[in-house]
Amino acid sequence: MSNRDIDSSSENVLYDAAVDIDVDDDDGEGVLSDTSVALDDAEEGVAAWGTTQEAGDEDEDEEAQEPNGPTEPEELAVAEVAEAEPVEIEQEEPVDAEPAVLTDDEEGTPFPVELSHEHAAGDLHIPDGFAVLEGVPEGGRRAVGVVVSRFNGDVTTRLLARALEELQAAGVRQEAITVMVVPGAFELPLAATALAKTRRFACVVALGCVIRGDTPHFDYVASEAASGLQLAALETGVPVSFGVLTLDRIEQAEPRIEKGAEAVRSALEMADLFAHLRAAAAR
Repeated sequence: MSNRDIDSSSENVLYDAAVDIDVDDDDGEGVLSDTSVALDDAEEGVAAWGTTQEAGDEDEDEEAQEPNGPTEPEELAVAEVAEAEPVEIEQEEPVDAEPAVLTDDEEGTPFPVELSHEHAAGDLHIPDGFAVLEGVPEGGRRAVGVVVSRFNGDVTTRLLARALEELQAAGVRQEAITVMVVPGAFELPLAATALAKTRRFACVVALGCVIRGDTPHFDYVASEAASGLQLAALETGVPVSFGVLTLDRIEQAEPRIEKGAEAVRSALEMADLFAHLRAAAAR
């Protein structure tokens, strides 16, 4: 096979290939090959391999391939679609499918906030044969101290009202209830400690409200209020209940106003439990 120049054009490559195929024939005669046919086509104006066809030739080929209008089968198909009547597709409803939960956008009105039941009080079963000490939320002749924060007063006012109603329902006389007002939730532990140290109250109920804002202030106040009230109970031995709401938004307060009554019941139950403990220890 002949040597080819690296810079040779594609037409020279086809020519050399045709010459090689002709020489290899045993009779010495030129043999018609596919490569030689390609070379002849290149001479007649057909673009050879590796060459670029003129832009005008490409446009002529595309015009020759594309028909002027839709073919007969396409015209029939379009006519059938135009004459066909629209068919309504009925979707079968899934069997035993759960009802869809409506969102605010579908009805236009927000749903009421539901309280979580994950931390709801449950029934405790104690095996028989054990000595059990348990208190009940009864006031009797006990005195109760209530410390409430002034900050977020719209919420704490309702917490206090609900707590006072529960105290009276439990049998605590109005003259046996002392209400101490402090500026905010951060001051609740100090006031609760002061009430407990007087030894005049069987229990202390702490009420307040902290709402999250744009700064970490909420985290510090809520954390210190909770730990401080716990420390007040540990240092004095007087039950101190936690009735402080820690909210992300003010709208969360309404369904949690009952926390004031829950704090009263917890404090009275602990006071009654400690009374049973002292009586049992005196025997």
